[in-house]
Amino acid sequence: MDLVVIKQIKDKENGSFLLSKRRVDAKIVWKDIQDKFENNEIIEAPVKDVVKGGLVVDVGVRGFVPASMVEDHFVEDFSSYKGKVMTFKIVELEPSENRLILSHKAVVESEKEANKGKLMDELVAGDVVEGTVARLTNFGAFVDLGGVDGLVHISQIAHEHVKNPGDVLSIGQTVKVKILSIDKENGRVSLSIKDTLAGPWDAIAEKAPIGAVLTGVVKRLTSFGAFVEVFPGVEGLVHISQISHQHIATPHEVLQEGQEIQVKVLDAKEDEQRLSLSIKALEEKAANEAPAAEEKKEKKTEEYVADDSDANFTLADLLGDKLSGLKDDTEA
Repeated sequence: MDLVVIKQIKDKENGSFLLSKRRVDAKIVWKDIQDKFENNEIIEAPVKDVVKGGLVVDVGVRGFVPASMVEDHFVEDFSSYKGKVMTFKIVELEPSENRLILSHKAVVESEKEANKGKLMDELVAGDVVEGTVARLTNFGAFVDLGGVDGLVHISQIAHEHVKNPGDVLSIGQTVKVKILSIDKENGRVSLSIKDTLAGPWDAIAEKAPIGAVLTGVVKRLTSFGAFVEVFPGVEGLVHISQISHQHIATPHEVLQEGQEIQVKVLDAKEDEQRLSLSIKALEEKAANEAPAAEEKKEKKTEEYVADDSDANFTLADLLGDKLSGLKDDTEA
């Protein structure tokens, strides 16, 4: 048995020593860990405890895995890791300070990198596959396809406008994506979630039949009309001539972006993704009262002219004796 002398205990007659078997074992373990570190070897060990900053691992000596080095994606709760046997890469060690830092994330990343080339060859543009949301940015979401991360640009997340990817996606979420393009040379994959979802214009003629009255929100105002969203991802045009019975120079005179209004469907073309709407059509009843009143006024005027007593007389009748006098003078 190998023993380590801790200190000598002086005795007048016989010398004796304080010995430690634990320190002998620890020394051997540290030597083994040092060799594996220098050879860049992967070690396997159980997680003994979960602490605030990460995981405590038993490799013969105490090892620590910082929370940021546990996985290659965010993990909110590490409680399920306790008792789990995992693989680790040795990141840092200092035997004199009993300091051993390990990383499981480095192992995962190394494995993914090794499989990346093979996976890139297996991916086909146009295929629909499943993946896991790995990261969220302000311009989109990175989805892990099993070793290769692809980007879903913010414009490809949903049919409707998405202001922040975090509003509709979460890290760790499983999603279906369509592969748009593959750049093997640069290791880039473009994906779309939107293309796996039913289109907002599908069966639009059934959702918005001609004559239907819908509630929508004014999204954009232009010089020629207003675009109103009546369903998520479906905007119809209210032409300026269909906004009001009164003459308006621009839509801004009577409408505001973000305003909720009611519109009537004039026409729906699914293949062209066009929807013609009208605000004025919902005000036709009130608008028709004015022409009716005007027509009634004109009718009364006609009746008045028709009842004029002079209308039934000739010019000769109206001039009477004056015309006779003129005739006598001519004969004379």
